[in-house]
Amino acid sequence: MICRSLALVCACLLGLVAGGCGAGSSSSGTANPNDKQEVTRACLEKEGFDAQSVGEAIQIEGPNGPRVEFNISGGESETRTFKGEAQGAEQIGSTLLFVGPANDDELKKIETCVIE
Repeated sequence: MICRSLALVCACLLGLVAGGCGAGSSSSGTANPNDKQEVTRACLEKEGFDAQSVGEAIQIEGPNGPRVEFNISGGESETRTFKGEAQGAEQIGSTLLFVGPANDDELKKIETCVIE
């Protein structure tokens, strides 16, 4: 009886793990409303930007374009700013928006997509 229960639990866990494989940012499907990075990336794409998730950041219009980095808290963003790790960045809540070559109209669109 214990072996059968253990086998059932293992099968369930394996199903959960397999279901999570391949998860990540993609252009298809609906963004998880609890994933700030995914919601922000989807919004940027809707606004016409080429936005790619790279680790804990979103590259906008390629590696030389603007970049949004997601931190755990606003305090972490502030700490990075004080340490000099966020030069050229605008803090929006817990995120840092590295402006890059974006013009004012582009920045306004990007800022509206960033979720605090």
